[in-house]
Parts: sequence; C-alpha cells; structure tokens
Amino acid sequence: MAEHDTEAELRARALRLLARREHSRLELERKLSAHAGSSDELNDLISGLEARNQLSEARFAEERARWLARKYGAAKIRQDLQAKGVPDELVARFASPQDELQKARHILERKYRSPAATREEKARRMRFLQSRGFSAAVIFTLLSAKDAA
Repeated sequence: MAEHDTEAELRARALRLLARREHSRLELERKLSAHAGSSDELNDLISGLEARNQLSEARFAEERARWLARKYGAAKIRQDLQAKGVPDELVARFASPQDELQKARHILERKYRSPAATREEKARRMRFLQSRGFSAAVIFTLLSAKDAA
C-alpha cells in the first residue's frame, strides 16, 4: 500500500494544482484523495483553502464558463459546470444564454465562409450548432435568416 502525504505535503500538492488553474472543490477532492490519509483530513484541507479564498467555486465557474463560451453555447457550458460539481446557483449565473445568437453567428462564420446553398448543408450546420450546445430557437433564428452563413 502506498504511503500517504503528510498534511504539509498534501497542502503543497493542492497549492501546486491551484497555481496552474482554478479547480472546483470536487475536482480538487478527486485529485487529492489518493494522496490523503483520510477523508476528514482532505475535507479540513479543502475547507481551509476555501476559508483563505485560495479555492473558490465562483472563480472556477466564471473562468471555466468564459473559456468554454468561445466555442460552446449555454447548454454545453451548463452541462460542463454541473459535471465539475459547481453549485446550481453558480451554474445559473455563469451559463446564462445571453448573447447566444451573436455567439452562434460568430462560431458559424468562423467555421463556414459561405452561406448554406442546399437543404443538406443547412441541416449540417444545424447539427453542428446543436452539438455545440445552442438552443433550437437560436439555431432556427440564425439559419432561417436570408443570409444564413
């Protein structure tokens, strides 16, 4: 059986992870659980990091949502944040569907240079946007426009 880290080693490991990027509480628990002596020790460490604002679910959710928003819609962002263990009130705040139409238009223009010529091409673009987490209303609004990219 492998030896567990001491409290100081576990704390140093947690801080190294947090120095690279923000983590959710759940992510940090998963990464550190193999190195902790007990779950109580791990919970105490993570609670201490939260108390000193070294670990913040809100910071993580904001950063993750901003990073994902470059390529994905609100539904995909919401799903990702929930999978990372972010509380529902933070998911609702950072995965809001504001400016969805503009974002979808930008992503579509970046991928496709010319308007859809055929019905099949339009359907392909609809599936593409749907896979990126955009709502049906946004997709239909965008692709039903006369100059649908």
